[in-house]
Amino acid sequence: QAVGNQLNLTTFDGSHGFLFTAQKRGNALDGHFYSGKSGHETWTAVLDPNAKLPDAYSLTGMKSGQKKLDFRFPSVYEGGSISPTDPKYRGKVVVVQVLGSWCPNCMDETNFLAAWYEKNKGRGVEIIGLGFERTPDQTVAAQKLLKMKDRLKVGYDLAVAGEASKDAASAALPQLQQVLAFPTTIFLNKKGEVHKVHTGFSGPGTGKYYEQEVAEFNKTINQLLAQ
Repeated sequence: QAVGNQLNLTTFDGSHGFLFTAQKRGNALDGHFYSGKSGHETWTAVLDPNAKLPDAYSLTGMKSGQKKLDFRFPSVYEGGSISPTDPKYRGKVVVVQVLGSWCPNCMDETNFLAAWYEKNKGRGVEIIGLGFERTPDQTVAAQKLLKMKDRLKVGYDLAVAGEASKDAASAALPQLQQVLAFPTTIFLNKKGEVHKVHTGFSGPGTGKYYEQEVAEFNKTINQLLAQ
């Protein structure tokens, strides 16, 4: 809501409660950001007519000399484990999704990927979801991911990869330069090599940006399948 020189922006998604307030000063905004019960930061924004978001494929990649991901995490099903080197994934294009059941953008991406996988899994494509949950208890984390799997009808494989933080995700995937956001989506070619990494996800609420996201996803998969 903008009234005069005052801006107020709030959101609550069931997990996050945010409040932004700001006062206009010329071509700038001086503001406050409140998160939850105690989080508070100040911020300043300056108008830039040429501003644009960075390319989501340019924000992170593999460390120098690294080509493949090397992980094995427990499956959400007790006793199982998942690695991109498993026979199921060899010779296939593989999408690795870094997600959390607590993350709204991850749920938007999971909704897309679940339906997409059902239509395209016969083409030689697999998806591995790596769940980072808000608990150190692996059993509880698996239960949360299984509830998500049932609710969103996820047919691809899910693993318990760690706790819900970008630092934990970066440590779990040390071949990557860094994990900057949930979700992060990693595309592997048929040789198991990382082709490119996408940070974030523009959900259906973003309109044309969602359509662009889906088009780029399909373009990437088609390119990798053709190799």
